[in-house]
Amino acid sequence: MGTEALARLADERVDHRFKGLPPDADGLTVAELAAQRRNLFTGGFTTPVLALSAERLEHNLALMETYATRHGLAFAPHGKTSMAPQLFHRQIERGAWGITLALPHQVRVARAFGVRRIFVANEILDPAALKWISAELDADPGFRFICYVDSVRGVELMDAALQGASRPLDVVVELGAGEGARTGVRTEAECAVVADAVARARTLRLVGVAGYEGEVPEADPERVHAWLRRLVALAADFDKAGRFRGLDEIVVSAGGSAWFDAVADVFAEIPALTSPVLKLLRSGAYVSHDDGHYREVTPFNRVPEEGALEPAFRLWAQVVSRPSAEQAFANAGKRDAAYDLDLPFPQVVHRDGAEHPATGVSVSGLSDQHTWLRTTAEADLEAGDWVGMGLSHPCTSFDKWQLIPLAEADGTVVDYIRTFF
Repeated sequence: MGTEALARLADERVDHRFKGLPPDADGLTVAELAAQRRNLFTGGFTTPVLALSAERLEHNLALMETYATRHGLAFAPHGKTSMAPQLFHRQIERGAWGITLALPHQVRVARAFGVRRIFVANEILDPAALKWISAELDADPGFRFICYVDSVRGVELMDAALQGASRPLDVVVELGAGEGARTGVRTEAECAVVADAVARARTLRLVGVAGYEGEVPEADPERVHAWLRRLVALAADFDKAGRFRGLDEIVVSAGGSAWFDAVADVFAEIPALTSPVLKLLRSGAYVSHDDGHYREVTPFNRVPEEGALEPAFRLWAQVVSRPSAEQAFANAGKRDAAYDLDLPFPQVVHRDGAEHPATGVSVSGLSDQHTWLRTTAEADLEAGDWVGMGLSHPCTSFDKWQLIPLAEADGTVVDYIRTFF
């Protein structure tokens, strides 16, 4: 199913739905356009256009595969970052156990493209969504699905919605990261109460524990390590109490994109339990990395000997107004660029087939369809120039583009990445 669905993406017709693509490509299939290997700068692309680096994407995929293998971790990268089935499959090809997701719609996308293992880092309470997931499980014995539970009420709602299911739905108790953090059970005692509720529910099966260390209040290495040790201790306590009796494996899962080194450290300390432990890491932003927030917080800054991720996105916008020596405007805005964590970072200026550094150029603000550029005396910037900008936060970069050119370093576009948000 997955291979056929991916092949159908290549058969999709290029038209007005897709920003930045060449107008004269209308009516071509994505495969036909990719086969032309057009150049991003001379092949008719219009600005703004977001490009993903083919070389840097491959580097990031390979690096995290190596990292997970080196540390004995299973890897279920968070698919909500890209919502791109082509990238899901490349991640799985590079050793990922499966894909993490957050919402029922995202699960439907992944299933439509043949993903066989899905971890939902959320509690699902919609009856319609639960019935659909149950039907997927019943129809496909090879489908593995796991999601959070974090309350007795939630367990009861799930159990009610799943009555009549022939396969139980696997769940993990989510341990909250602390008072005032996001979701999750706040204390170990309450976790046991939720686990008891799961044991009473005929339609659910408790398979482990999980959480998100990125929500630890005032996170620093000491606090994050301490919370992760609480998570591991919870798994051990549940196992000692017989809560995992009869399982082939016990799931212990954590890992965003800022603290996966701490997860590797603490998960290496997991003691022997009554069944093998699936140590499941869920970091997702690595696939494109970025030039802002994740560049600053990536664990590879703390462990440089393990390698380094490379920012793979560049947003190209054209200077459409140069009203003064101190100001210019480009034609990308909030609908095109991530801006929730940092504004875009001008990096290079492309003019007449040549590039030079965007020295003296910075972004002071974004309107819906304009980038406000501040320029100093050393800025070499003219109307008509293309400005290549780095972005901060992959999750709010992918979601603004339905079809993203995958470009090699010289600008040759070799493929197009389809997203489903």
